Amino acid sequence: MDNPTRSERSRRAALQAALTIIARDGPGQLTFDAISRESGISKGGLMHQFRTKTDVLKALLDHDIEHFETFSQQYLAKVGDTTPEANLAAEIATMREAAHSPHVGGFAVLAALVEDPTLLSTVLERSAQKVKRIKADAADPDLALLRWEAARGLVFTTLLGLSPLSEKERGRLFDRLLDDSQWPSSAAPKTKARAVRVSRTVKTDAKDR
Repeated sequence: MDNPTRSERSRRAALQAALTIIARDGPGQLTFDAISRESGISKGGLMHQFRTKTDVLKALLDHDIEHFETFSQQYLAKVGDTTPEANLAAEIATMREAAHSPHVGGFAVLAALVEDPTLLSTVLERSAQKVKRIKADAADPDLALLRWEAARGLVFTTLLGLSPLSEKERGRLFDRLLDDSQWPSSAAPKTKARAVRVSRTVKTDAKDR
């Protein structure tokens, strides 16, 4: 095995160990010594990959972002033009994936929030961009954002161990959040209100004549 391959494998093992520690013991227990014990990599080897714990957290966040951006883009490609609010659907589906895959979904965010909230600036910027896309698609922007925030709540209460819901109940709620037929104004075309106004104008003109 060449050195770059060995180095990348060690890096992935270290990050996986860090996620395991955060999930099992909490963000406060994430140290180089703990990562070394969990991964079997020497402390010197870890510090060759990451100079500080902040570097570890940044790498975890980058990994999360890349993983879920890929999932979201693949979902968008799959639904195509068949879903009226495709960006919202992709976000809800992505959050459901995060709830099912906690070791690659959210623990890095929680750890960064505890250790150094400034690390979340990229996450916040991406969230703001997603909100703009969701609102642009929506017939009812407030309802769309409500569905989005509900999905986020399901994810983070699950990650924090604060949700009393079973996995089956949580799945059922995600299904409902994704089902546009459960949200009438979401299923309606965005231009419907404009079409109704035009129709009424035509009727008024006809009556005047």
